Amino acid sequence: MNQDVYHIPALLPQTLEALDIKPCGVYVDATYGGGGHSRAIVERLGPDGHLYGFDQDEDAIAGAMDDPRFTMVYGNFRFMANFLRYYQAGPVDGILADLGVSFHHFDDSERGFSFRADARLDMRMNRHAALSARDVVNDYSEEKLADILYLYGEVQKSRQIAKAILKARGARPINTINELLAVVEPFVDRRKEKKDLACIFQALRIEVNGELDALREFLNQTAAVLRPGGRLAIITYHSLEDRLVKNFMRAGNFTGHVEKDLFGRADVPFKLLGSKPIVASDAEVEANPRSRSAKLRVAVRLNQDKK
Repeated sequence: MNQDVYHIPALLPQTLEALDIKPCGVYVDATYGGGGHSRAIVERLGPDGHLYGFDQDEDAIAGAMDDPRFTMVYGNFRFMANFLRYYQAGPVDGILADLGVSFHHFDDSERGFSFRADARLDMRMNRHAALSARDVVNDYSEEKLADILYLYGEVQKSRQIAKAILKARGARPINTINELLAVVEPFVDRRKEKKDLACIFQALRIEVNGELDALREFLNQTAAVLRPGGRLAIITYHSLEDRLVKNFMRAGNFTGHVEKDLFGRADVPFKLLGSKPIVASDAEVEANPRSRSAKLRVAVRLNQDKK
């Protein structure tokens, strides 16, 4: 596998600065992918530093770097705390998660992530997972399909599309990308066809992989895993993820409401660094158009006794 094209890491210099990497520190890359961020982190570690990389995709595991300062973990980042406990690795100095889908997944037509090439409806990050996009499209109720399209893709014609899917699958199953496109394209605005289709496919992908639930579970573990002063750096690509991350870093929960103790002090595990996310420069967007929607948010783990 050519790691140079598997994925181009977004906001790489900014992420490395955000993590404030110490040569002897212990770090987590919760979304290894093509290893771009991981390799840059390891280059900054000394012989006593270590990085744990997580991924649930066999392709990423197969391309993992070989370095004594690196451990590849075959698993979803929602199980981060358990795996680190197994490796006796906590607490750690920094955690990174880049929530974007890799070039590899979009460009490998057989995986069914992209509407640009025909393939079997799949979209599973973990190929051993039971649920595929085909199952969602063919087995979910009209109401549930409409909710997924609206909540996860912000698709405006979600109910019309769901109704059309049920009608089409009543005649025969919808098994491929092109078969799905034939159903949804009448409801797509031709002036922004790619964006509308991307939203539909995003909604299905999020449902298939349980992405938002996994993100919540992962975030809820970070305070316990990080040492005081440790950094949490998360790169998001759509508003649903970004809202969860921002609220969690700000308040320690997903509502964004800051709880206070008896003395009126904010009872929060993190301090959000910067009121606005870090975004890609014009030069980076030109070199890597997929970085256009990337937003990096950073927080530092507080000492709960000395907030």
